[in-house]
Amino acid sequence: MKPSLGVGLIGYAFMGAAHSHAWRTAPHFFDLPLAPALTVLAGRDAVRVADAAERLGWSGTETDWRRVLERDDVDLVDVCTPGDTHAEIAIAALEAGKHVLCEKPLANTVAEAEAMAEAAARAAERGVRSMVGFTYRRVPAIALARELVARGRLGRIRHVRAQYLQDWIADPAAPMSWRLQKDRAGSGALGDIGAHIVDLTQHITGQRLTGVSALLETFVKERPLPASEGSLAGVAGEGTGTVTVDDAAVFLGRFDGGALASFEATRFALGRKNAIRIEVNGSRGSLAFDFEDMNVLHFFDGDEPAETAGFRRIVVTEPGHPYVGAWWPAGHGLGYEHGFTHQVVDLVTAIGKGEDPTPSFADGLQVQQVLDAVERSAAADSVWTRIQERND
Repeated sequence: MKPSLGVGLIGYAFMGAAHSHAWRTAPHFFDLPLAPALTVLAGRDAVRVADAAERLGWSGTETDWRRVLERDDVDLVDVCTPGDTHAEIAIAALEAGKHVLCEKPLANTVAEAEAMAEAAARAAERGVRSMVGFTYRRVPAIALARELVARGRLGRIRHVRAQYLQDWIADPAAPMSWRLQKDRAGSGALGDIGAHIVDLTQHITGQRLTGVSALLETFVKERPLPASEGSLAGVAGEGTGTVTVDDAAVFLGRFDGGALASFEATRFALGRKNAIRIEVNGSRGSLAFDFEDMNVLHFFDGDEPAETAGFRRIVVTEPGHPYVGAWWPAGHGLGYEHGFTHQVVDLVTAIGKGEDPTPSFADGLQVQQVLDAVERSAAADSVWTRIQERND
């Protein structure tokens, strides 16, 4: 019988539901070294958290996250709360000897992320593991893109283009939420979705951004207050509140391998629901991906004769593709939720092997440093801004 891994999840809304599905599903499709147990779900509202626990499959509940850390039947703490609480919860959990999975962005500020990375490094010396949830790394087509680059199929990387386009707050009548408050979210589209494309482009290319020139904009500065909280969209109530984060971020960048990059993150692209678009051009080939067609990767092989060369549409559903062999027959596509399941698989496998999983808290800190450079550049009329890493 496999050893158990007791999981305590803090937060039960959108991300909490996605993580719950992953913890339930992973051991049924993958051969994990440990058996995840959905031990306890934590939330401030006793009635709501009890209802969520029943729906999502958790054995018990707590209304104070500190009680989760005190429980002997919890080995891992999964943090799915707004960004302003990440540092306090994650650091306390690591110091209590609990493994930690923390949603992205890692923190609201570089200082918080530095403290979290330092706590993670200390915990790792005691065999306590930590990981930040950049889940899109686990989409099979993205994993294949990384493999192609690592095998040299694109040659030297010259251009990187990345967009994350949504439209869920394009309507000025859409109500306020914590994601539109800087003190809770840290930033707007930049941190919420821009963090993903920063991480993905660095992950795919194996390179890091060294500097940026940026613009930030808030299109709608006042919004109706919500009638209630708890859903991503929400329902408008009485009164208005001030939006204190960016609605859109656009920035140029340069990678340490010399490639030029452009990034765009917005929640005002009408008609785009969850379009993560990445294109990489190299000296030998190119690749392109769009999450709204997430089972497909487009690849151009520059070594082919010009007479027959062209972008190849690869349906990434073959058993030999990353993660796919555990699922369905070829051609039977995967969905949004599968990335979270693969995240659990990689995390539990690393814990079982006594290895540090990736992306680490140090990786999360580095992305936070990129976001900080974007904000500093935008505040200084788009001046070229060097990314200040921790050991600078």
